[in-house]
Amino acid sequence: MAAAGKAAAFHLPPLPTVGEIIKLFRLRAQKELSQNFLLDLRLTDKIVRQAGKLKNAYVCEVGPGPGGITRSILNAGVEQLLLVEKDTRFIPGLQMLSEAAPGKVRIVHGDILTYKMEKAFPNHLKKNWEDEPPNIHIIGNLPFSVSTPLIVKWLENVSKRDGPFIYGRTQMTLTFQKEVAERLTANTGGKQRSRLSIMSQHLCTVDNCFVIPGQAFVPKPDVDVAVVHFTPLVQPKIQQPFELVEKVVQSVFQFRRKYCYRGVEILFPERERLKKTEQLMMAADVDPTLRPFQLTMAHFRNLCNTYRKMCDEDPSLFAYNYREELGQTKRKHSPESIDQLEQTKEEDHL
Repeated sequence: MAAAGKAAAFHLPPLPTVGEIIKLFRLRAQKELSQNFLLDLRLTDKIVRQAGKLKNAYVCEVGPGPGGITRSILNAGVEQLLLVEKDTRFIPGLQMLSEAAPGKVRIVHGDILTYKMEKAFPNHLKKNWEDEPPNIHIIGNLPFSVSTPLIVKWLENVSKRDGPFIYGRTQMTLTFQKEVAERLTANTGGKQRSRLSIMSQHLCTVDNCFVIPGQAFVPKPDVDVAVVHFTPLVQPKIQQPFELVEKVVQSVFQFRRKYCYRGVEILFPERERLKKTEQLMMAADVDPTLRPFQLTMAHFRNLCNTYRKMCDEDPSLFAYNYREELGQTKRKHSPESIDQLEQTKEEDHL
């Protein structure tokens, strides 16, 4: 019996197992949607523990699928759980969980990439950005196909303090392909250092918590999966607009195997490229012969700050698009320019 004055800890009543739910509703993971089910509740419990203390917390779970992680979240004693699921096949099984936890679960049939989270939680949960994170968490076993565009979208939300971050420094615990997780957390000089490393680490504390072997999923993916935890920083390490930072970082990593000045060059129109590149590198105090993965966060901060000053002096500069200029040249059938255009695609997948 619970002690006087204390509410008893919540536990789900006996339910069909996740495997039985899959059989009951004839659910099959769809390869085209990059779906992989995690049935081992010991692993789902471990994922949820990475989010920290969830008792009485408000949680949004992304893509709950058959509800394995959902059960672990409910058993952690949350106050409210919002489930955002795109695939209609999973809704009946999630409704079964909702009925087993009266008043705790809200199911939204929708796409998390377009779902507006600004009104997902009560206003009283909002915290000032400088305060401790709000009692709100985002948790999800993300389909591989959506994980990178979704985290980039949320990083932009962090930068602008909107979306799920209108409530404050909302924490996220998400799964990624192991290689993507390594990019998100890679240090300077690491072979996985990439655009994602800079964009995530300049805005958040990013922790690679643990790796789940591919064989733990059904069906088994060709890669292992890692759990990554994000806590937005009070002050970003690069205090410039998201679009500007993304443009500089993406340009630098466009040619990751070449000297970094090669990527910086494509920030500028051809007619003034050499002059402006030299001006930027010198003012930012960056060695032009360093490779992109060798650049520190301070290097990127200096590059972004200097580029911002150059854009303020010449407002048309930020609108310049290297691909458009190369595309115009390509239409003139220059073999050299065609090769150059193809080379710019080298790191797009990062």
